[in-house]
Amino acid sequence: MSGQPVQAVRGMNDVLAEDMPYWRFLEDTARELFSAYGYQEVRVPMVEHTELFKRSIGELTDIVEKEMYTFDDRGGESLTLRPEITAVLVRAAISNGLLHNQKHRIWTWGPAFRYERPQKGRYRQFHQIDCEAIGYEGPDVDAEMILLSARLWRALGIGRVALQINSLGTPESRRDYRALLVGYLESRRAELDEDSLRRLGGNPLRILDSKNPALRAVIDEAPQITEHLDPASRDHFDRLRAHLDACRVPYVVNPRLVRGLDYYTRTVFEWTTDALGAQDAVCSGGRYDGLIAQLGGQPTPAIGWALGMERVTELLRETGVAVPGVTPRVYVVLSGERAEHAGLALAEGWRDELAGVRVAVHLGGGSFKSQLKRADKSGAELAVIIGDDEAARGTAAIKPLRSERQQEECAWPAVPARVRAMLS
Repeated sequence: MSGQPVQAVRGMNDVLAEDMPYWRFLEDTARELFSAYGYQEVRVPMVEHTELFKRSIGELTDIVEKEMYTFDDRGGESLTLRPEITAVLVRAAISNGLLHNQKHRIWTWGPAFRYERPQKGRYRQFHQIDCEAIGYEGPDVDAEMILLSARLWRALGIGRVALQINSLGTPESRRDYRALLVGYLESRRAELDEDSLRRLGGNPLRILDSKNPALRAVIDEAPQITEHLDPASRDHFDRLRAHLDACRVPYVVNPRLVRGLDYYTRTVFEWTTDALGAQDAVCSGGRYDGLIAQLGGQPTPAIGWALGMERVTELLRETGVAVPGVTPRVYVVLSGERAEHAGLALAEGWRDELAGVRVAVHLGGGSFKSQLKRADKSGAELAVIIGDDEAARGTAAIKPLRSERQQEECAWPAVPARVRAMLS
């Protein structure tokens, strides 16, 4: 059956070979760093019961109301492609009995799904790296979470990021603040936009996150949550700041930082950048001490963060970070039937002896001239050339592609040692 080519689903992008070095660099760097801090990797499903996200994120949030991919399976159960990962990790901890007198520092990565308007840095399928510490109550783990993310930026070579922190207090103190905020916003009701009016009755703190410049004066003059914290939350926040100061981590206290999910309590934080335009948040997190009990587990304190992998890989490109690639260092050119017959077996043996050196073999034939052009285009430093004449003599020509050094010829068994010498 012929017709128009099938296109990708809108907002769900392919990651092509030219992009993969940035993704692999991010994944490998994160994996090494988490291991160094004692965080263990886990894997969790992409599909969960819809009820999980209604109970964790909040039924009145934009995510649950507008953005989830939800469907009924053949058994009539309502299932959802996960729109975020924290709630899934909490569900996994409860389901697998990991909470009784236990503490866990874990991380995972993978896709999540939200039906949003696609734009640069925001997609309907996006990928997150997610880091969580479950069972830890004090501000020391809050500080470690932030320190870990700060070290990740340094390990990636990213400098154009800034840290904002805030405290939302306990649910009780936030409830009191919410009532105060609603009273203030009602007094400015005529100045609110349609989106803010909709949020006013459900999640008024999200109005403080509005990007509408027409609301700037209303938001700036609103009461600040940091001025209405309960004493325990104030102490927790002050001790967190002391830890960050002692570790010389620069930050700004942003009392308008409220985060988009209902389950956050006390510490919240966000890393932003000025390099990606409107989509400036690259890593966000906070404490969610009530979420585990809310989902049916034993009351357990916890904190976590997630970064958007699309945004961070774009940030690596935008800021010119050099990442390790998969460019071959050696390209084997095979010109002639006899050379082609010997070439694959020779290259396999050379790979054994050149462990750690990427060796690509030309496939598909072609003229000697076209193969040499392909070798140069590959980015390889050396071309190892075998024609029928060289095959008859059991030799190969080694041609530097990035310098003016002369081409050399050597016997096949000597090629690995000579290649190492020329690459060093």
